[in-house]
Amino acid sequence: MSFLDLKGVSKSYRSAGETTHVLKDINLEVAEREFVAIVGFSGSGKTTLISMIAGLVEADEGEITLKGAAIKGPSPDRGVVFQNYSLMPWLTVAGNIGLAVDEVFKDEDTRTRQIRVDDAIDMVGLTHAKDRRPAELSGGMRQRVAVARALAMSPEILLLDEPLSALDALTRAKLQDEIEQIWENDQKTVILITNDVDEAVLLADRIIPLNPGPGATFGPEFKVDIPRPRDRVEMNAMPKAIELRSAITSYLLEVGAERGADVDGDLILPDVQPIDLQAKRKSIELPKAYVEAAQTVNEKKYLEFVNLKKIYPTPKGPLTVVDGFETRIDKGEFITLIGHSGCGKSTVLSMVAGLNEISDGGIVLDGREIDTAGPDRAVVFQAPSLMPWMTAYENVALGVERVYPHASDAERRDIVEYYLSRVGLADAMTKMAADLSNGMKQRVGIARAFALSPKLLLLDEPFGMLDSLTRWELQEVLMDVWKRTQVTAICVTHDVDEAILLADKCVMMTNGPNARIGNIMEVDLPRPRSRKALLEHPDYYRYRQELLDFLEAYEGGANPDPAVLEAIKAKSAASAEKNAQAASLQAAE
Repeated sequence: MSFLDLKGVSKSYRSAGETTHVLKDINLEVAEREFVAIVGFSGSGKTTLISMIAGLVEADEGEITLKGAAIKGPSPDRGVVFQNYSLMPWLTVAGNIGLAVDEVFKDEDTRTRQIRVDDAIDMVGLTHAKDRRPAELSGGMRQRVAVARALAMSPEILLLDEPLSALDALTRAKLQDEIEQIWENDQKTVILITNDVDEAVLLADRIIPLNPGPGATFGPEFKVDIPRPRDRVEMNAMPKAIELRSAITSYLLEVGAERGADVDGDLILPDVQPIDLQAKRKSIELPKAYVEAAQTVNEKKYLEFVNLKKIYPTPKGPLTVVDGFETRIDKGEFITLIGHSGCGKSTVLSMVAGLNEISDGGIVLDGREIDTAGPDRAVVFQAPSLMPWMTAYENVALGVERVYPHASDAERRDIVEYYLSRVGLADAMTKMAADLSNGMKQRVGIARAFALSPKLLLLDEPFGMLDSLTRWELQEVLMDVWKRTQVTAICVTHDVDEAILLADKCVMMTNGPNARIGNIMEVDLPRPRSRKALLEHPDYYRYRQELLDFLEAYEGGANPDPAVLEAIKAKSAASAEKNAQAASLQAAE
């Protein structure tokens, strides 16, 4: 008999007379003290699955048992941590955890219960903040409280439903390490729901994909035969980890592709230029500013950052966030900006967009200094900022009508439909923005940006609010549309794989304050790129290792010696030489 057993479990929901089959014939056996990770797409039913194991949702068919006893409802023997923290804002850290302890251990004396609370707080490293309220905590600290609350109830099994997905990469990495340490020390049985393959490989004994719904079922399981403790940087170069990561990612990509895309391959983009380029044809009278903006001065050094600085006034005096950011970007290049939280990546992007005043230095785009926002720069934010009362079509058309005033209604309609189709929304153009999923909303944002035919595309963590698997899909969408337009682009990201996949150059920023460029890594990988092809390229893991080494050097606010950064570059160069020799030998054979 297994510790946790799911046999033939199915679940459906009925709404407005329609039945949605979420999970179908789920079978799972989990051994005591095993760490199991379940990965899958958004909407595949992962949260429904964890809620049924927690006893919060009842299965329509099948049975779920824990130590042989059927699960009939919630119980403290199952500790649950969801993506949202659900903390009482008026209670302190200790108060939030004590609330759960007092409910579960009513028969224990006050001192014993207090020890439970203190032990749980200490376990997640929050002793210094035990008297703070949630509003005084960062997102990572709030999630620590949620983990501590679950642990304080001494559950027999810990259920983690994407507990780290809303956190930045550095905070997420720290909490991953803490979760593994807790598991090692306490030896709880753990089921982790995650969309992050790296997270699953780092933490789990077994990884099981949940295929997309409706009627989602389990795919083949993958055993993680890697000794513990595991180091994420070392695993990047570990053959076993590389092979496993590649196998899981390839499987998920194949399953995702089978869902089909609603892109109409027959649509053709109309041959119509935006208003500033139309000025070249002299066919309509336009303001002098439009005519000047239409001329490209130099395709080399198309975008220039000159000793760029951003200084904010504070009660303690001026705070220099960005100090001397300087680089040149050619027309058509795709640049990614990467670095730890607080290093000023988004600040640089907002200054390029003209949304944040430049304190010193300057930015020159196509021979003109940037001093305000303009239609020549399209921005895609983490949240796409759509008009909720408008349809997807109307949200894109809003900008197209302004940028192409000389085009006919039919031509403008074709432009909107072309880009919405390219991002996979041909069948959802008439849906209200409020009714779209987060992934669909971001597709609209991407379509809107490209439809404006900007000189510069600015992407600020465009997929940061999405799960990893939806993010992969939209990265492919972005690359597909970018391949056609070749627009100069800058993308801010925390994601190492995203940075490599998209970029011609990865610009790595030092820690803030006084952040600047620490290193620029040229990504010499063939285009068009796909994630699957990337995993098979011999240089991919070299690039990945260089970025990881750089981020590790600056972890925790460190200011590494220049010799450390030179050693990272030398290590990467040596790896490149080794790969080149191996490729040469293989070609000779």
